[in-house]
Amino acid sequence: MTMTTIMVGIQGSVLVLKSSNSYKVHEALKGTNPQRIVFDPLNPDHAYCATFGDGLWKTDDGGYTWNNIGKGVITSPYVMSVAVSPPNSWNRLYRVYAGTEPSALYISNDEGKSWEKMDALNKLPSSASWSFPPRPWTHHVRWIESDPNNPDHIFVAIEAGALVQSRDGGRTWIDRVEQGPYDTHTLATHPKAPKRLYSSAGDGYFESFDYGDSWSRSMDGLKYGYLYGLAVDSGDPQNVIVSVSTGPVSAYSVEYAESYVYRRGKDGQKWSAISNGLPGPSGTTITILAANQKTKGEFYAANNRGLFISTDSGVSWRKLDTQSQNKYSLQPAWALAVSEK
Repeated sequence: MTMTTIMVGIQGSVLVLKSSNSYKVHEALKGTNPQRIVFDPLNPDHAYCATFGDGLWKTDDGGYTWNNIGKGVITSPYVMSVAVSPPNSWNRLYRVYAGTEPSALYISNDEGKSWEKMDALNKLPSSASWSFPPRPWTHHVRWIESDPNNPDHIFVAIEAGALVQSRDGGRTWIDRVEQGPYDTHTLATHPKAPKRLYSSAGDGYFESFDYGDSWSRSMDGLKYGYLYGLAVDSGDPQNVIVSVSTGPVSAYSVEYAESYVYRRGKDGQKWSAISNGLPGPSGTTITILAANQKTKGEFYAANNRGLFISTDSGVSWRKLDTQSQNKYSLQPAWALAVSEK
């Protein structure tokens, strides 16, 4: 029997939902501010959670208990992002990456037991201009994306100021390119589309087909240019969904919330707004999106109105019937991860 585990980071905790027929909910990491959650690529009972203020955490039992990891090496408690690489084919080991505020990147080769800081990231020429607008004296690693087709390729989005990359596991770095996204919130790659990058950014939607050497800004059909969430169909690299708002205030503030979800089914196609089964834009905070990597055409969405699923490539949606939908009221979602075994 298939077991699906969904982890949703909200203000003050992580909701762990498990389902074989109906969802059972467990609340974990109470009192923390989750920013990003990822699953172990080899064991879906293992997952990592980055929190703003309480460091990096790992679970080995599907989200019931968590351990604070990286202490002593990851010196900032403000961990904004975490990612895992695909396992190497020869020894089935994978890397874990963690990014902090102020911007710093750390790597573990032993599932989070030990860590090393990748100092070369902070020596990039563009680093002098990195700045997060609400707190301009600092900046952070908003997103880390490991290439599923090459474990040594890693992409790092600095908020705000740069999307940079390493092709040797973080030892050396290639700085941003002039036409690339400036304020990437979510970056995606795809195992069936080597060299392709998808960026959902505060300055629009961007794509690259050559590992970020060149970029195009594809906005046809999008009503607004402030993008945050992004997910790509695990079975079709042309099927993309994004979340959009008028700006940061309407994206994250429940009082002024206004956001949309758009879908594009084929490359070059015009974006179209999705309304079937999702809440209306007024009063809805920006949506966090995720694709089920084991099931083609299956997407998940989380915002202050609840948790939603689509099983037809994002065309229509339904709200998941859980025992904790009230947990979503009056607050946005910040992280979403899905695993299936």
